[in-house]
Amino acid sequence: MTNMTILRSLTLAAGCWALVAAAQPASDTAADYSHAIGLTVSGKNAVVQLRLPQAVYLNARSADLRDLRVFNASGKALPFALVQTAAQSQASRREVPVTVFPVNAPGQAASVKNDVEIKTSADGSVMSITTRHGAQSKSGADGARLEALVFDMGKAQGAPAAFDALSFTLPDAVTNYHAQVELEVSDDLRSWESLGYASLSWLANSERQTLTSNRMEFAPRAFRYARLSWREGTPIQFARIVAESPTLTDLPPAFDSVVLKPEPGKLAGDLVYNAAQAIPVRRMSLQFSDKNVVLPAVFGNYVELPALKGASTSRWEFRPQLQATFFQITQDGKLRKSGDVIVDDAHEARWVLRPTSAPSDAAPELKLSWLPATLVFMASGPGPYSMVFGRAGAKSAALDVAQVAPGFSAAELQAVEQAVAGQMKAGSVQAAAPSDAAAAGSAARNRMLMLWGVLLLGVCVLGFMAYRLIGQMKNSGE
Repeated sequence: MTNMTILRSLTLAAGCWALVAAAQPASDTAADYSHAIGLTVSGKNAVVQLRLPQAVYLNARSADLRDLRVFNASGKALPFALVQTAAQSQASRREVPVTVFPVNAPGQAASVKNDVEIKTSADGSVMSITTRHGAQSKSGADGARLEALVFDMGKAQGAPAAFDALSFTLPDAVTNYHAQVELEVSDDLRSWESLGYASLSWLANSERQTLTSNRMEFAPRAFRYARLSWREGTPIQFARIVAESPTLTDLPPAFDSVVLKPEPGKLAGDLVYNAAQAIPVRRMSLQFSDKNVVLPAVFGNYVELPALKGASTSRWEFRPQLQATFFQITQDGKLRKSGDVIVDDAHEARWVLRPTSAPSDAAPELKLSWLPATLVFMASGPGPYSMVFGRAGAKSAALDVAQVAPGFSAAELQAVEQAVAGQMKAGSVQAAAPSDAAAAGSAARNRMLMLWGVLLLGVCVLGFMAYRLIGQMKNSGE
């Protein structure tokens, strides 16, 4: 092998070593993060969720929570996703008593279900039902027998738009009863559509214990009128009939909030509120201790600019972001306060408040509110599990939710098990946790040391080559 070949081989090896060292990932263990929260799960489910606690946003060191990890007891990093909290609804049921009109057939006449005259008022409410054979809509009429029941759903005040069940109550004198009934619905009392059949039964024993099947269920449907007829059993006038409706109530989003105290700003008259850059602020408001205060002001932040020519220090400039008038006044015995200022997930490590009118003595506290994300993670491996955060310069490890909970619908995700978060613990890394600028400087120093290492290796290679050349020259001279 020639000297030139050796030189090229060593140089190539040095370059490869430098590239490998540069690409080598840094340590990523739970001990590398400044804060940790223990997570307790049942151990029965693979996919678990957790609404991120306030402590995460106050101590994370990145705006997008890229320094968030989940580890199991073996120290293995677990797959996780961050999901924005969706609007939720609360399901409930509402019972609405219905107005009932019996349909009677005279004597032993054939079915007259479709041979009736129904009178309604101007608003569509049923007033009376009369068969064209002359039987009035009264149970117990001379020679008449009950054939069907017509329900007016709209007469119940505040009736909901959709129903999905009817429940029936027997008269006091009846203890045992069985029948098969059919339910039809209509919006105009002319065209009727069948919703289905149901078996109703009440079976009582000698000890006055009763087995009951008194509900008829069907797909949710909005309708104004209904008609109940009998397929089997003796028609009966029920003591009470109640319509049931599923109701979804939109729940207001659950905001987290923090209240910050003011500090003097870098410029005269300014107030500074030290926040956390991870907080995705949605709402801002000022809380005054004085009773009557009106404060037109601008929120913004400081930007450091280079020193002017001849100056030795840098200068600070205020950059406005939003303007509003905040107040708290008492008028006619009532307290009036300014509402929240709505912003769009604003991330600031500190907020600067600057009054736009004359200097004010008010030193209000700043309330920041945000919608916390939901952590969805795969609970695999031995517990207990821990969620760690607080590390500058970390790269995001969050996955798409489809990679953590494949095949789960949005409703299924909302229903998965909730992990229980323990108390936050601060590790020894907290005291040495570098700022973003320090982390960038450390990375630059590491790169510089690496380059110096490559340079020294090159010098060693050249020295080795020189030594080999001198040896060859001596041998040839002999």
